[in-house]
Amino acid sequence: MNVTSQSDQAVEILQGVIERGELKPGTMVSERTLMELVGLGRTPVREAIQRLALNRMLRIHPNRGIEVPPISVEDQLSGLEVRRATELLAVTLACERATSADIKDIQALADALDGDYTLERYTETIRLTHTLIIRSAGNPFLQDLMSPLQARSRRFWLMHLQDSVEEVNIGKHLHQRILRAICARDAKEAGTASLDLNDYLVKFSMSVISQRVSKRDSQSW
Repeated sequence: MNVTSQSDQAVEILQGVIERGELKPGTMVSERTLMELVGLGRTPVREAIQRLALNRMLRIHPNRGIEVPPISVEDQLSGLEVRRATELLAVTLACERATSADIKDIQALADALDGDYTLERYTETIRLTHTLIIRSAGNPFLQDLMSPLQARSRRFWLMHLQDSVEEVNIGKHLHQRILRAICARDAKEAGTASLDLNDYLVKFSMSVISQRVSKRDSQSW
């Protein structure tokens, strides 16, 4: 395996660990710790750290270590503003450019979303959904822009999840609508479904603020 593919593997492993909260926000880790975590050598792990730092999934402190930075509601809402526009473009392009092989994979994933999902399986399926849409859009610049935004958004969602069954069911339905619209090459419906997903994520983010206010008020009594 070459260094580039090892670096990609290290990014995938570390990003998953951060998204799932296995490395908590505010945690300081060393390069050696991350090497042991992913089971790869210094060069690919160092490259992965640099890439994740650019995506704001890690923060490098010279002579101190590597921090898993917190993600605030404000950060999430700012990211969702950008996601709203880029994902609308992505699903529109996917409707126009998806190959027959893309459509086959998207249809299979849409059908699979009819089933029951654990939170872990759902998270992996949504990551695959994002990958398929970006691939079908056929624009590498969209991939560079969207992938880190989606990763940070998944991380925030997992951090603040209260009722996983209800939220997974909502998310399944919204993503399934997008996938089925792309299969039908219905750009209007795909765009509407994409905006509905963004609206849901904004509402979810705002609910985090409400929960904090309620908790603060209850503690003041």
